[in-house]
Amino acid sequence: MSFRSFRYAHHADRLPGQERDVLPLRRRPRCRSMLSLVPLAVMLLVSAPVPAQGYATRDVGRWTVSASSDQQGCFLTRTFQGPGETTLLLGLDVDGDNRLTIVNANWSIRPQDKLRLNFRLSNASFPRHFAVGIAANDKKGFVTSFGASFPATFAASKFLHVARDDVPVEELGLEGSGAAVTELRKCVAFYRDAPATAGSRAEHGSRIPLDPFAAGGSRRHKK
Repeated sequence: MSFRSFRYAHHADRLPGQERDVLPLRRRPRCRSMLSLVPLAVMLLVSAPVPAQGYATRDVGRWTVSASSDQQGCFLTRTFQGPGETTLLLGLDVDGDNRLTIVNANWSIRPQDKLRLNFRLSNASFPRHFAVGIAANDKKGFVTSFGASFPATFAASKFLHVARDDVPVEELGLEGSGAAVTELRKCVAFYRDAPATAGSRAEHGSRIPLDPFAAGGSRRHKK
């Protein structure tokens, strides 16, 4: 899917004992930028299979890597056993944008709720990071986005803990995430490096004249 990037850092309000957010302070998001991720994250959760000629969905350990239905990116997903069966999705687009979605059947988050959550990995922390509520597939949760280095941070981490102030939200083990992110990048590269199909080139040429600036001129089209 084509997702708009979102980068946030809140250095002043970091939690005691936590690392300072590693993302640049000058890139604070606006709420409307994050809200634009909501329908896109929902589309990932209910994503239809991509055509057979595209990247084939595959399992990497406990993770599953798939292409988004518009073939503009890919995502990895995993559902964890436990109350509400938490599902985590990490999406990565061909333009480098990413988004993290976590949903659970027991949560009462309302769609488009604005949240400040603390994200802690074994190698980085993101205190009071902005997220937006979503609902899909009988589960509710949130979507957020990070800087371009987050997939690498995620791949190298052993866990992901999320909290709402002092209230634990979820604590997930990320074993196998390194191999999963490697495969995720391969999927993204498949679409980023793929040439335009013959059909799309033909359609493009049939609509555009050879010289659109010719005075009363030829409407011959590209071949």
